[in-house]
Amino acid sequence: MRNSLLVVAGLVAAATLTAAAAAAPARQQTTLAAASSKYGRILFDGRGFVLYAFTHDPRRKSTCSGACASAWPPYLLRGGLRAGKGAKASLLGTIRRADGSKQVTYAGRPLYYYVGDTKAGQILCQNIREFGGLWLVVRPSGKPVR
Repeated sequence: MRNSLLVVAGLVAAATLTAAAAAAPARQQTTLAAASSKYGRILFDGRGFVLYAFTHDPRRKSTCSGACASAWPPYLLRGGLRAGKGAKASLLGTIRRADGSKQVTYAGRPLYYYVGDTKAGQILCQNIREFGGLWLVVRPSGKPVR
């Protein structure tokens, strides 16, 4: 039941996150930075939203699409890619998704948002099993927090 509720909540919130991303200026840089949280120092986007890795993904490939990507939208490249404070530029990368968009990776791991995280700094789905794997926040070293 909890998984169903997470998916439904995710689908409702997906429209908000998608609309906000679409409204972002086309030349905006995609930024990744590390900041403190209750899980220690972890990765956030340039707006302060936490980023997750999915243990079901092999390195440099996303297996999250359809309903999964509605609940866990990929962190897509918009403009240039920049390592912010605490992130390592050498660990930044991208992969091409099936729809042609570019998803940001860190240490080879595709990165995602959770649509239920509606404000900067919010972390609602750490260590949650859904869609065949665990969703985990990521340390600046590239290792997921278990």
